[in-house]
Amino acid sequence: MLEGEQPPATPDGGKVKLAPLSLIFSNEDFGYRTITVERPLRDEQGRVVVGERGKNKGRPQADSALRDTENVPLGEEVDAYFRREVLPHAEDAWIDHEKTRVGYEIPFNRHFYVFEPPRPLAEIDADLKQVTDRILTMIGELSA
Repeated sequence: MLEGEQPPATPDGGKVKLAPLSLIFSNEDFGYRTITVERPLRDEQGRVVVGERGKNKGRPQADSALRDTENVPLGEEVDAYFRREVLPHAEDAWIDHEKTRVGYEIPFNRHFYVFEPPRPLAEIDADLKQVTDRILTMIGELSA
């Protein structure tokens, strides 16, 4: 509804639900980066296992059982998100930037859902009593 517009008239016995018909978003609102969060592999003594050759020489080896992913909104800096959301829970974690991917989703409920409060409890109870009475009457007719 535009500013200054009057809501439509409510039909007899009905109600009017005002919901957005269209919204304008930027491309960034639907995009995210999926980052891979790695944790170090540890030996039986609890020491971090370090790579001995190749590109991982001298670096901690990743434990695939502890690997996780996080979806970071495109509008947010990955490192800031990582420091705020991951490091407080896993101090030894790091991001494998080679596995970072960009994705998009349109969460319709998040953007277009309009909350409609439930009917009053007394009204629901009255409907249930009416239906229960009708069922009891039908059962009584079957046994007669």
